[in-house]
Amino acid sequence: MHILYQSPKIIIREFLPQEKQTFLDLFKDEQVTQYLPDTSPERYVEMFNELLENYEKKNLSRWAIFSALDNGFIGMCVARIFVHNTSQIEIGYVLSREYWGKGIATEVCKALTQYSFTATETNEVVAITDLDNTGSQNVLQKVGFVRLDNLVRNDEELAYFKIERI
Repeated sequence: MHILYQSPKIIIREFLPQEKQTFLDLFKDEQVTQYLPDTSPERYVEMFNELLENYEKKNLSRWAIFSALDNGFIGMCVARIFVHNTSQIEIGYVLSREYWGKGIATEVCKALTQYSFTATETNEVVAITDLDNTGSQNVLQKVGFVRLDNLVRNDEELAYFKIERI
């Protein structure tokens, strides 16, 4: 199992095949998915199968976030080629509600940004959020992302953030 990042607080690592239900259960909480695009349960199953294939190909992917203290499942994060500009890497995360407000999102964003600059040739990492998701917007700005003009995707206006390689 490949570990992407580890600190005294969290571990970001590959999901194991037997953790499929853990991954799927994350998306059952309506507060957790409130700002995510509408996705079917079948699509979440596809996402899990795709992430396992990505690990084999050593591609960018989605990874599990676990507590380094008690091995509790915190959530998942993603780094992928940005569909609107393929020279950019897009990052994102979804955390279980009990882990909100504990600085984990900030640590995950820093780790994914660093990973994206280390593991790829990109000079720009981006993130998008729902316009109402001020919590994630504050996290991105705290990490050093700059807010750009809003982006429109599938007729929905989204907040758009970027950080550049130093």
